[in-house]
Amino acid sequence: MRRVLLGMVTLSLSLYAGIYHLKPIEITKDIHCVIGDFNPPSKQNKGFVSNMCYVDIGDSLVVLDAGPTYNFAKEFYNLMRKDYPNKKVSAVVLSNYHDDRTMGASYFKSIGVKIIGYKNINDDIKEDPGHFKRMVRVTTKDEYKNTKITYADTLVDDGYKIKGSKKTLEILKLSPVSEEKSDIVIYSKDDKFLFAGNIVFNGRMLNYTTHSNVDGWIEALEKISKMDLKYILGGHGKEYDKHSYTRSLEYLKILKTDVKKAYDDGLDMIDVPKHVRDGKFKGINFYEKLNYLNISHYYDQLEWAE
Repeated sequence: MRRVLLGMVTLSLSLYAGIYHLKPIEITKDIHCVIGDFNPPSKQNKGFVSNMCYVDIGDSLVVLDAGPTYNFAKEFYNLMRKDYPNKKVSAVVLSNYHDDRTMGASYFKSIGVKIIGYKNINDDIKEDPGHFKRMVRVTTKDEYKNTKITYADTLVDDGYKIKGSKKTLEILKLSPVSEEKSDIVIYSKDDKFLFAGNIVFNGRMLNYTTHSNVDGWIEALEKISKMDLKYILGGHGKEYDKHSYTRSLEYLKILKTDVKKAYDDGLDMIDVPKHVRDGKFKGINFYEKLNYLNISHYYDQLEWAE
């Protein structure tokens, strides 16, 4: 009997602790965030690789991104409820369509929370169905339970505002395409805080994909540089000071200038990396893999633009 009771207590504590063991950091008294693992989705991190926040806007809470699974979002919700037991969640804002940011929306939708995304986010989801198989591979059946692709039910444009009793959040579309077409940022003027999603990376190499646009991405970062901000939290990385965007901007400017010059000089792709002045980024996580892919993707875009 003693062993049975001990087992029940252990199980109870295990369930209470949850799957992800989330540990929030305080950006301001009204903004709390969890920081994702720097690695790609894996069985070790169970897909928790991107940052996520909640903001107290007075009469309710607003969640910034939804996380990788139903159970992750449920744990995040319970985390909020511990500090704000009497406040409802009025909205979840998705900063782009990626699975590590959107799959947890299935939990929030199940409890009746409004899911907000940029006006083309649902199209991005539909156009890239293969992207949504990663979380199944890196989680167990129980960890993935109830998770499903979830679409935004409120589609918005630049300047959309979420008004609370003590502060307003504003959704900004800083360029037509940065990393993705659906990239947006969420701005709290009262806190001088910007949740920049995948427009800002730190602690690991950014990911320039076949969907990305180097001019649009640079445009978005240059707009961020001119905003009156104290805190900028990107989609990946633990830095959130007002300068946290600078390495992303510097890298993209080098990528654009040097790859374009190498292409115009007639160099084959195999030789281009030798001519990109990226030495100062070599210490960043996943430099070797992602830097080559970034160069290759931009080079291919230049070829197809001919």
